[in-house]
Amino acid sequence: MTSCAESPSMSSSSNSLWRHRDFRRYLTGQTASVAGSSITQMALPVLAVLHLDATTAQVAWLAFLGQLPPALLALHAGALADRQSKRRQMITSDLVSAAALATVPVAAALDALTVSQLMIVAVVQGAASVLHDAAAISLLPSLVDRSLIQRSNSRVGALFAIAATTGSHLGAALTAVLGPALALLGDIASFLISAGCTARIQTAEPARDRAKARRLGEEIGEGLRYVHGDEWLRTLTLVNATTSFALGLLNTLWALYLLRTLAVSATAFGVMLGLGALGAAAGALTAPALARRWGPGPMMLTALAITPLTQIPLLLASPGLRWQVTIAAVLFLQLACAGAAGTTQRSIRQIITTAGMQARMQSVSTWLTAGARPVAALLAGGLGTWIGVRPTLTAGTFLLLVPLMVLARSPLRALRHMPDSPPAPPGPGDAPVPSPHAPRTAPPAVPTPARTEDDLHDRSPGGDAT
Repeated sequence: MTSCAESPSMSSSSNSLWRHRDFRRYLTGQTASVAGSSITQMALPVLAVLHLDATTAQVAWLAFLGQLPPALLALHAGALADRQSKRRQMITSDLVSAAALATVPVAAALDALTVSQLMIVAVVQGAASVLHDAAAISLLPSLVDRSLIQRSNSRVGALFAIAATTGSHLGAALTAVLGPALALLGDIASFLISAGCTARIQTAEPARDRAKARRLGEEIGEGLRYVHGDEWLRTLTLVNATTSFALGLLNTLWALYLLRTLAVSATAFGVMLGLGALGAAAGALTAPALARRWGPGPMMLTALAITPLTQIPLLLASPGLRWQVTIAAVLFLQLACAGAAGTTQRSIRQIITTAGMQARMQSVSTWLTAGARPVAALLAGGLGTWIGVRPTLTAGTFLLLVPLMVLARSPLRALRHMPDSPPAPPGPGDAPVPSPHAPRTAPPAVPTPARTEDDLHDRSPGGDAT
């Protein structure tokens, strides 16, 4: 794991993000956290299945409980992050996650580890991750100038994709050398690195309105109305949710289909995943240049249009090396589109959202996308049993057309430039503004829609759409 980078403090308006000390600290801590989470995702199932002889039902419950906190707590986490210090919420969540995870190797050393304990740890860590991610994603716009948000998200997306793959390989190596319980020490260390880097961020967070105390439910409702009341935020959030549902259905059966039906070896499967991660990194890095050349709207629309097409080779494939190479190539393309579109849509949402609503805006998207995944997984299991795996994957491919149509029917489809920042927040004597800037029916800097194209994407843990 790396430690927090040191360099002279730079202004948030600096053209070099790598010389921006607080951005580097933020990026270092979050990248370490993503890599560490990948270690746990690799080691925890091995620990449950091979060392604790967990049943199929117990493994299913372990996976379900890990996915439950985002669906239940995302809205609350966003409201809390807009109400209090985002850095404090991130640090507290990291320390809680580290403490919960540390109980696993301790219990294993005492020969007292049980599947029930793993389930409890999964719930606690999942809840802490939701709180952390709600604050972390919404903190970024306060660290850099709004003109640098897209470039910042580009670097974040690329490094997260690489870190996730690196963490998976590191997790496999640590599991082989130390065993799955001690392998979790890597994730524990990553949480401590994340907390340490976050604690050293010096940029002041935007002032919060403390004029009157309100119930958390009122602030959650305000966030929901804010997103629903803005056409751009509503459209991008719906694109995220529908894409997450379609990909959730596909991803549930994807590995089973490759490993069993297409007889892909474990080594080849790992190579495919690695190429996909490189595609996600490449898409995130090239997103700003593509958006400048073609416009954010057309670029996102194109990415969404390409995504269903990348599923066709998978549906037509049969066992053999040629098809494995083809599937790996289209996976690279699919995740490159996801990286480019996801970076762009997240940047747009962060730019047009006022400082006091950043976390709640993000939490609405997280809540919908996280809630869609378990439902999609259950639907995939039912359809896979009823009509077969390949027909279910075909249905998931057609569902990927839904977010494409949502964006194609929106004025965002022809957005040719990144939007302007929202108006300044009201002063201390002014009334609070519960709703966003005026809903857009004709976005600025949008010519006649001669070209059209689209996007989407998000990251895990706790991000947006996949």
